[in-house]
Amino acid sequence: MNRRRADTAAGLLVAAICLFGGALSWQAYQRQQAFEQMGSMMGMGSSMGAAHGTSPLWYVFGTLFLSAVVGGGYLLIRDEFTGPDAETRSQASEASAEGPESTASPAEQPAGETTPKSQSQARVLDLLPEDERRILEPVLSSPGLTQIELRDRSDFSKSKVSQTVSALEKRGLLYRERQGRTYRIYPSDDLEHNQTS
Repeated sequence: MNRRRADTAAGLLVAAICLFGGALSWQAYQRQQAFEQMGSMMGMGSSMGAAHGTSPLWYVFGTLFLSAVVGGGYLLIRDEFTGPDAETRSQASEASAEGPESTASPAEQPAGETTPKSQSQARVLDLLPEDERRILEPVLSSPGLTQIELRDRSDFSKSKVSQTVSALEKRGLLYRERQGRTYRIYPSDDLEHNQTS
């Protein structure tokens, strides 16, 4: 499952819990106010207020507790279902179902043949999250792209391209060279060496 979708679903569930709990708290508060007004009009004082039902604070605390349990539980299991290992496992199972010759994507394979270089590229790309893959794949196929060209190919914003390129550069998968007001991006020497070996 895509991490962004899972985060959105968990966020919507917590928001729904908060809205439902808020509505219950508001109803309990209004009920309490109505009983207090009736009690003061009838001169009964606080004896009537105790019989009106659950305090609104219990609903507030219950809502916060349930939201914390759902949100915290999701954060604990999030990496198991949406992490890079889960993506790798799902891609590996898809690849084994299709057969051993499908290790590289069609864009990386020359027509009709599988080279060690394309297999190595596919292995590196399979280990990366979607956004990093969308940045590294064009760089591997066309070394020397500018960040502007990369932005157009990946359909990311300028800042997203810059952040992702920086992250890949820190991991040693690519490097940039300044050219005017932009950068040209190349696969790292280590990545090139691994692809050719």
